[in-house]
Amino acid sequence: MAIFSHPSFDEHEQVMFVHDKASGLKAIIAVHDTTMGPAVGGCRMWPYDNDEEALTDVLRLSRGMTYKNALAGLEFGGGKSVIIGDPSSEKSEALFRAFGRAVHSLGGRYYSAEDVGINTSDIMIAHQETPYMAGLEGKSGDPSPYTALGTYLGIKAAVKHQLNKDSLAGIRVAVQGLGHVGYSLCEHLHRAGAKLVVCDLSAEQLDRATTELDAEIVGLDAIYCQDVDVYAPCALGATLNDHTLPQLKATIVAGCANNQLAEPRHGEILRDKGILYAPDYVINAGGIINVSFERDYNADSAEAKVRKIYDTLLTIFNEADRSGKPTGVVADEMARKIISAQR
Repeated sequence: MAIFSHPSFDEHEQVMFVHDKASGLKAIIAVHDTTMGPAVGGCRMWPYDNDEEALTDVLRLSRGMTYKNALAGLEFGGGKSVIIGDPSSEKSEALFRAFGRAVHSLGGRYYSAEDVGINTSDIMIAHQETPYMAGLEGKSGDPSPYTALGTYLGIKAAVKHQLNKDSLAGIRVAVQGLGHVGYSLCEHLHRAGAKLVVCDLSAEQLDRATTELDAEIVGLDAIYCQDVDVYAPCALGATLNDHTLPQLKATIVAGCANNQLAEPRHGEILRDKGILYAPDYVINAGGIINVSFERDYNADSAEAKVRKIYDTLLTIFNEADRSGKPTGVVADEMARKIISAQR
């Protein structure tokens, strides 16, 4: 498997493959850049179809964390980890202890936390083997509510910029994915008066959304073509691709999923279509911002910093208008400038 010539390799400092026979752990840890501080980024557990898919994911996610942390003003570098496996059936104490030992072997260059398929109890097991875990119970805890809050504020910023509206009342939002973050986002949007169209694999979550949030339910493949103002991808990545982009009727893409663009060129296509894209690693930074307050945790201070996502996105949108560049390119350039200054 090629690493240095891999399309998603971006001068990563370290990529570590981990296998523990006793527990069945198969994981990849990627440290992208530690210029701003130790690499911090969550662990994702997912039944990838193959090792190549897992490697691509961890390389892209870790790079995104570098830029996310830089633009959020955090003294963190970027890293990420993935565990290959089904989180619904393959979790065990032995597996997470083995993962904790692997993280510990990096000596503090990388701190892990929860991500898709991982919860705080899993992280607490790994924490028994290493201090290099974040989002701990009794401290900053579950970052999901803060990721949802930041995404909600990002949608407000996008609506302000694109539609010149300060209120979300009557704004139609198609939310793809009702996990911890996606459902919490829907609660924010519902309270603000938005009209929700949602999809998810879980019938239970869909029933909740119908009962509690008066949401309209559509099929997984139908979410893209809905007559809405905002498409909010809140599941896995790469949902903005050659197949889905022609279907979009929304004029705004703003959601909490990572790696929403299948390829960078899809950001250019969005721009050419007049669709405003909120760069994923900017709008979904609320969780890592909350984690950054872990040592002396203060919820009010964490929330105040999360709320700055609104202003950061408006700055990116305005610069994209001025320069004619895609918003993702503008965000990347801003992040690289911050990192270069630190160097």
